[in-house]
Amino acid sequence: MNLRELYEKAISIGIDNDPRGKEIVLNDLAAKKKDFESLKSLKEKESFDTESLRNPYSDSRILNGTGEETVGSILVGIDIEVGEVLLFDRLRDKGKELDLVLSHHPGGRAYANLYDVMRIQSDIFHKFGVPISTAEDLMEGRIKEVERKLMPANHARTVDAAKLLGIPFVCLHTPADNMVATYLQRSLEEKRPYTVADVMEILMAIPEYGEAARNGSGPKILIGSKTRKAGKIFVDMTGGTEGAKEIFASMASSGVDTVVAMHLGEEHRKEAEKSHLNVVIAGHISSDNLGMNLLLDEIMRATEARPAVCECSGFRRFNRAAV
Repeated sequence: MNLRELYEKAISIGIDNDPRGKEIVLNDLAAKKKDFESLKSLKEKESFDTESLRNPYSDSRILNGTGEETVGSILVGIDIEVGEVLLFDRLRDKGKELDLVLSHHPGGRAYANLYDVMRIQSDIFHKFGVPISTAEDLMEGRIKEVERKLMPANHARTVDAAKLLGIPFVCLHTPADNMVATYLQRSLEEKRPYTVADVMEILMAIPEYGEAARNGSGPKILIGSKTRKAGKIFVDMTGGTEGAKEIFASMASSGVDTVVAMHLGEEHRKEAEKSHLNVVIAGHISSDNLGMNLLLDEIMRATEARPAVCECSGFRRFNRAAV
């Protein structure tokens, strides 16, 4: 498998597991194509991210490399920064066979455009009963807020290090987040936990969350108690970063009782509490681990020459492909 094949397979898997449903994803890609075709000036077309015509996730890109590089072994981390790029180079110097560095969290242009994938959340909220007009209106302000926060960041720093050292570099953010969101939502709907304690038990049986608990960062009940009924559960695990804090009132009105999330900021917590929701924090890095492992499993199933994985930066490989 080469880098381009790995990347395109990951995007395809992400689309197949998108919580919105494949039809909405394809409609969004068609709309993006219309946007591109409507551009009049050559300068506008030259600056347009043509990769977005095939890949609906602006936070997932090949950051360095031609795509033709053979991938036999990968250094995988939740966050890849300059330190991890230097670690890759040092490991190769010591004789470790490595062909690619793979980050979950985005870098470069993928980080600069992270805010754009937040639009996914509006359609997910709509699936859970929130009117689409309400969801889009509330999300628009939050998307602009995140865009403003990202503007001053030094997006190219890690990518520049990889380029100087000639290291192929890819990030896969939303495809992995889609995997964990769909996996957990399906699991909870199938197992139908009666109480919040039952939700916790289901999470703790998953290797990534069990490992996190042993390291002091396992799932926790943020709002509610073990004895409260779980009711209708919404898994909030994809769409770039936290959405609009005002959405919790609409979710409660649409019948959601329990939110299972990666993380929740203090202002978001207060709003969820006002709406009398139960909130279970599954864990950020542990959820990212689960998503990346599920994504890697599917990639491995797609190729006979399975790349070897070297763990770093908070990533732990739990291989379900061999089970």
